[in-house]
Amino acid sequence: MNRRHFLGHTAGALAAGAAFPAVVSGAARPAGQESVASPYQPGPKPKPVVKPGEFVFAAAHFDHGHLTGQCSALLDAGATLKWVYDPDEKKRASLQARYKQAKAARSLDEILADPEVKLVTAAAVTSERGPIGCRVMEAGKDYFTDKAPFTTLDQLAQARAVVAKTKRKYMVYYGERLTSEAGMFATDLVNQGVVGRVVQVAGFGPHRLGKAGRPAWFFERAKYGGILCDIGSHQCEQFLTYSGATDATVVHAAVGNFANPDKPELEDFGEASFVGNNGATNQIRVDWFTPDGLSTWGDGRTFILGTKGYIELRKYVDVARERQGGQVYIVDGKGEYHVNVSGKVGYRFFGDFILDCLNRTENAMTQAHAFKAAELCLKAQAAARWLT
Repeated sequence: MNRRHFLGHTAGALAAGAAFPAVVSGAARPAGQESVASPYQPGPKPKPVVKPGEFVFAAAHFDHGHLTGQCSALLDAGATLKWVYDPDEKKRASLQARYKQAKAARSLDEILADPEVKLVTAAAVTSERGPIGCRVMEAGKDYFTDKAPFTTLDQLAQARAVVAKTKRKYMVYYGERLTSEAGMFATDLVNQGVVGRVVQVAGFGPHRLGKAGRPAWFFERAKYGGILCDIGSHQCEQFLTYSGATDATVVHAAVGNFANPDKPELEDFGEASFVGNNGATNQIRVDWFTPDGLSTWGDGRTFILGTKGYIELRKYVDVARERQGGQVYIVDGKGEYHVNVSGKVGYRFFGDFILDCLNRTENAMTQAHAFKAAELCLKAQAAARWLT
């Protein structure tokens, strides 16, 4: 299941707990043999972590389609959706038509006044996500926003201050790992030490532009934040996760508009490189150049190089070979392996996050990690050289 398919459909059963892949006996590939069964087996898939009514949430601000993915994943983890809200009546009606069990709120204040609501999830215009999150936390609720969580470092600083004051959570939907079964499987492999110490992470996040279907704000630099801030945020989060770095320095960053002169504020290409505080390096490329001939919205890939092996993720398609995503390639000291993890790993972040909200723990993702990924993409965006 690729990420865009996930956004419009139920993701399947979810739950807490890091279900690490089972390692079974395996031997080096014999000379002349094309492949051997992988010793790295995914699963089991997670299950719901709460019963109906035990974790109530609301969904607000339907400015990006990712909101349906956020809701569906929380629902599959056992959460209960009580309210939906958007200031636009048509968007509000669309949400309620999709989630018929929820009531339509007349305002965000109506949601924030409900003591039963523990979490508000939202996908507002990017520049509005930070202020909305601070308002939610000030009301005593946890907040779960689509990426990118901010468009300026000042917004990040404000959110950090409100988190410190309220002790609420400001969590981010970094979907290119959290709703990628390949990405979650790779998280387990790295944590198990399969590739040794991670030396470099290289991430590629091409997307299909779909210009005609995008809202006006998508092309306004002040509202979407720039390409490194936007889809580059996924790559920064993956780097921190796979490398184990807790901070990094921007070494190079560049952006440009190569093919969309009618949208002068759009950046359709971006690249950046970082050096982590543990010595690991990161290279990323993001763009809006997915050709019409590709069978999915983007050929997202991640390469993880370690001292004992390497991993390649072909997240959404295996070009000209297999339209199904979730393809993981592993090379270690004993052999070369290919594992198709589609439908076998699930998305455990959401169950873990629900339990974090209930228990005030940080097992799904730490607040420091979520904010650091946001900080790195903002710093790369601010440092970016204009190429065109």
